Amino acid sequence: MKNLITNFIDLFYPPFRKIITPQTFRYAVCGATNTFIGLIIFYISFYFVFRQDFWDAGFYTFEPHSAALIISSFVSFTLGFLLNKFVVFTGSHLRGRVQLFRYLLSFCFNLVINYFMLKLFVEQWHWNAMFSQVLTISFIILFSYVSQKHFTFRSNKPGEKIDSFS
Repeated sequence: MKNLITNFIDLFYPPFRKIITPQTFRYAVCGATNTFIGLIIFYISFYFVFRQDFWDAGFYTFEPHSAALIISSFVSFTLGFLLNKFVVFTGSHLRGRVQLFRYLLSFCFNLVINYFMLKLFVEQWHWNAMFSQVLTISFIILFSYVSQKHFTFRSNKPGEKIDSFS
């Protein structure tokens, strides 16, 4: 499955060869796919599952945009980790459980930023939830790539200098 996905993505790489590396291209395609799926799940959750209404979880009542964010995050976390580990950052020397833990840390950091930006945009500024989520994700993408490349799936050996421009 990994080779099938990688080979399919690589079919579209040649026009971008002079602009970005294969790894960056794969990250962009996998990230865009994961983001698109996450947005679809957010949309379905917000408009159809929670019907733009509060969700009482028993211990806390979530705003509909927060509840939709939680649902879409479960899927995005799982799909994002698998794509990054097996398609994008295949040269990492780190053990899978270390990668998973680091990915979880990075993901949680991004989720906290996403949550507070969404609260600001929707609850304080009264912007549309879907537009706010798209804007928030756009902000998080750059940080996410840097953290995945240099922290979660780092490919240098211990003691080697990390080249920030590779």
